Amino acid sequence: MSVIGIENVGIDALDAVMAVMSSAFDPGYGEAWNESQTLAMLAMPGVWLSLATVDGEPAGFTLSRIIADEAELLLLAVAPAHRRQGVALALIEHCRKQTSHRGGTRLHLEVRDNNPAIELYKKAGFTQIGRRPGYYRGNDGQLYDALTLSCTLVEQ
Repeated sequence: MSVIGIENVGIDALDAVMAVMSSAFDPGYGEAWNESQTLAMLAMPGVWLSLATVDGEPAGFTLSRIIADEAELLLLAVAPAHRRQGVALALIEHCRKQTSHRGGTRLHLEVRDNNPAIELYKKAGFTQIGRRPGYYRGNDGQLYDALTLSCTLVEQ
């Protein structure tokens, strides 16, 4: 059985994160961040980056931020070779614990309406609290709604 490890990392892990990012996001939707965007976010207060490994190999990551007691899961990505192995759920749970540790009581995220990850988020306890019509634009020009999801954190 594979061992999933998760740790908070800094810019020293950026190459591994960018490799996962480029393989995980469908380029047709333009959702992947570039290195400059990722570095700019990491420089902001309250932001943390967590890297998941499977048997020592980079498998996924989350990029999150907290302001007051509200946290946002900005990005979650799992490399295709490591999907459906529990990596994403482990990353979400790690993000929840980090949010609680940092004083957060609620965790939010946004996801494209037709993204298959919606089922994962529902399984992880997120519920839809909003919709932003036409928020995402695919590379083909088609507009997609963004769904705002949230979960309340309980004491860990």
